[in-house]
Amino acid sequence: MNEERNIQYYPFRVDFSLLVLRVTVGMIFAAHGSQKLFGAFEGPGLAKTVEMMGGGPLPYLVMVGEFFGGLGLIFGFLSRFSAASLIVIMIGAIATVHGKNGLFQSDGGFEYNLALIGLLVPILLCGPGRLSIAHCCMPRSARSGRPVILVE
Repeated sequence: MNEERNIQYYPFRVDFSLLVLRVTVGMIFAAHGSQKLFGAFEGPGLAKTVEMMGGGPLPYLVMVGEFFGGLGLIFGFLSRFSAASLIVIMIGAIATVHGKNGLFQSDGGFEYNLALIGLLVPILLCGPGRLSIAHCCMPRSARSGRPVILVE
């Protein structure tokens, strides 16, 4: 009995779709993170964001997670980790800020956060695809020849 698994790669259109998805959602998060960290795009900057979020270590984790998670998604490096981290950040935003306002964004609700979670789930489940740094440059599994899932 042959125990070896046949691993089929996705067709190019799936890899291209994952690239478009990663870059789009990555740009959103990197831009929002840069607003919070650096004050870019007329954002509040580091000190004001920490003050708005109540101080402590959590605001720093959110800002760093949004900015570097977005960059990770854009380039396809640590994409699964970035997607998982950003999903947690969005769930936290729903639980602490937007959830009490209902679904719709016009009322300050969590519609936008939910849409971002929906964009992140395919990246979490499928990885970055073949059009990524992880696929091109990272160490590969001796068994399957695919990039190691931890850096994917």
